[in-house]
Amino acid sequence: MFMGEYRHNIDDKGRLIIPAKFREQLGESFVVTRGLDRCLFAYPRSEWTSLEQKLKTLPFTKADARKFTRFFFSGACEAELDKQGRIHIASNLREYACLKKECVIIGVSTRVEIWCKEHWEEYYSNSEESFNEIAESIVDLDL
Repeated sequence: MFMGEYRHNIDDKGRLIIPAKFREQLGESFVVTRGLDRCLFAYPRSEWTSLEQKLKTLPFTKADARKFTRFFFSGACEAELDKQGRIHIASNLREYACLKKECVIIGVSTRVEIWCKEHWEEYYSNSEESFNEIAESIVDLDL
């Protein structure tokens, strides 16, 4: 399970250090794709395969299903750790997530998310204000 928050800089070549705590779980090769809320999602191979199987069951006759799978899969690429524990993030993914210098890497259960520091701080601040309301609204999920 991925959890925690880490801060690293992305270099001019698009390389980002993956926190040591996440490297073993992600493996040497994993998948990075566009995520929701303008961040990137990184999945271990096993989790990516499981997610891929679920998405295959979406009806291609539904426009929303086609849009989502196109968005999700067209941005996906394989990431491999170098000897320094870094990955290269493709320019289209860096643009999508506005990754320029300071990044926040967070663990979210089955995936890792990579955020632009400014976007993460704004998202976190906005979400923090409504955290109690969100907690009350999901109480029916038996958490």
